[in-house]
Amino acid sequence: MSKASSKVKLIRSCSIWRALEIVGDTPTLLILESYWLGARRFDEFCKETGLLKTVVSDRLKRLVSNECMIKVAYSDNLKRFEYRGTEKFVALFPLALAMLNWERKWSEKPDALSVELTHKKCGQLSEPEATCKACHALIRPEDVIWSEGPGAGFNESMYRRRRRQTARPVNRLLDDVVRIIGDRWATLILRSLFSGVSQFQEILTDTAIATNILSARLSELSDAAVICSQAVPGDSRRIEYRLTDKGLSLFPIIVALMAWGDEWLPTPNGAPQILTHQLCEHPLKIKMACSACREQVHPQDTVYKLTLLEK
Repeated sequence: MSKASSKVKLIRSCSIWRALEIVGDTPTLLILESYWLGARRFDEFCKETGLLKTVVSDRLKRLVSNECMIKVAYSDNLKRFEYRGTEKFVALFPLALAMLNWERKWSEKPDALSVELTHKKCGQLSEPEATCKACHALIRPEDVIWSEGPGAGFNESMYRRRRRQTARPVNRLLDDVVRIIGDRWATLILRSLFSGVSQFQEILTDTAIATNILSARLSELSDAAVICSQAVPGDSRRIEYRLTDKGLSLFPIIVALMAWGDEWLPTPNGAPQILTHQLCEHPLKIKMACSACREQVHPQDTVYKLTLLEK
């Protein structure tokens, strides 16, 4: 066996990485979005996402195999099925709300679909916000400390090969955020930056991304104004990357991904990373709270109305 073939790449153990293996691509996120907007049958997913039937079929099979969805017959005569989200799937709702909030704030599309959410428990229009379950304060990255958990360490990187989706999604509710979070390399880079890893070589080690892919994604994130680069203080020859305000606003999405991975894809030794909320000194647990009544928002407690906005 040659040195090249025996060389094993290691990646920092991370619940976000495990979550991305299931939901970290554009087609899957579009299918999840379509589900929240009412799609249940195969043809509905194809229509709502604009994806090829083969792609929709593949992603639905993966969601079923990963116990996020189940197939239920709705016609015995014709053997037709619909897809229903499991408890594991419903636990992704905070992620969906966090992505929606980011899109509302930062999307610059000339026209876009907008959704009005009504929280049935209080009867008010709601824009759910990411808050700390313990102290109810809004979650901000500057208030959070990252530290190693009992499951910290390095694992062999066994990325599932995927073809990158370059076409813009048909469903325009979450266009811009899907193009960021739907690229697992970009999301892993964001994880590194939020945890304090900021220089090229450090990010390379932290993510096990190929050098050319890392360079390309850093350039794309810079073009999207999610990150910026600057000289390292005291050494102008070295560059470090920093999150812009637009990039910092992605933090609730990263927290939601980590929380889902910790709960539903746990490692034997426990969580690899622990996030501590400095304002209350408790381990950070995310709660998407109604902007009107501050109660936690659950899927069954919301109704929505879609409108087309022109900017």
